[in-house]
Amino acid sequence: MPIPVVWSPETRRHEPMREVWVGVPTNGTELPERVDRILDALSDHERVAATPHDDEVLRRIHAPAFVDHLRTVHAEWLTGPYVELVGQDRVVPYVFPTAAMTQGMPPTRAAATHGRAGQFGYDTMTLVGPGTWEAARAAVDCALTAVDLVSAGAPAAYALCRPPGHHATRDGYGGSCYLNNAAVAAEALRDAGHDTVAVVDLDAHHGNGTQAIFWERGDVRYGSLHVDPGAGWFPHYFGHAYETGSGAGAGATRNLPLAEGTGDAEWLEAVQQLTEYAGRADALVVSLGVDAAADDPESPLQVTAEGYAAAGRLVGSLGLPAVLVQEGGYHLDTIGGLVSAYLDGHD
Repeated sequence: MPIPVVWSPETRRHEPMREVWVGVPTNGTELPERVDRILDALSDHERVAATPHDDEVLRRIHAPAFVDHLRTVHAEWLTGPYVELVGQDRVVPYVFPTAAMTQGMPPTRAAATHGRAGQFGYDTMTLVGPGTWEAARAAVDCALTAVDLVSAGAPAAYALCRPPGHHATRDGYGGSCYLNNAAVAAEALRDAGHDTVAVVDLDAHHGNGTQAIFWERGDVRYGSLHVDPGAGWFPHYFGHAYETGSGAGAGATRNLPLAEGTGDAEWLEAVQQLTEYAGRADALVVSLGVDAAADDPESPLQVTAEGYAAAGRLVGSLGLPAVLVQEGGYHLDTIGGLVSAYLDGHD
């Protein structure tokens, strides 16, 4: 049977409109239409409506103060002068309380909303608009509903999460990600009785948020293949092969950075390595980014639809209960076919 598709129309509500990259406003690529292009390509799969879940797991994965901020900051922004003064109805941080500023001093809570925006947002690309919270929270429900299906006996379930999540850390958002859907799914699988969960991240970019959340844990293993941050790619500071975890999580993180221009053969060799790594777990979360594809505007990798189908076969051959969580993929004309190729292979 085709893998069931969990989705919510609420995930369309996030409208980024633009990003601010090196000081220049550019058109956003993480568009609501991504949802519809994927649904169209998966028309032969059973659709399951996401069901509401409480925030209990979410608030274990993310700091409650961060969750509360994301829930309310846009409404606070609209009460300020920003629309009238500069025509900006999206929340955009401009100052960040990094270690370079704080120097070990405890920062106070910024009084101005535009000051507070940088406390939890770590880049200028990831804007918060009128439907951002609703979409991001619905994506979490998609992930948790997929966990419910797998816990009830489905071999695998696909969560059509939008916006994506693997760049969101415990304390903040960035990289077009707001809440970490894959991390929530992994935590929920642990709650369902799986002793060890492996997260296999196939997105073209390193999932620094997922890595950070489980950095000191051995019960959730994180493995990623991605374009090499050492070549200048986001998230820039993380994703190197020498990052392997700390404390109880020492050795539980594995990164396989790839050169620009990597195609199917080398990419699939890395997928095989991560599959072997994940095979020691009891359940699986796949961060299914399809932005490693040749036509995608957000990465220099050159993976084909056939490559994604082969990746699905490799990961699916583990036979582990699996929650597949949508991450990146921004070329609208091909995104649906790429997701379909992976799901058909995994099935």
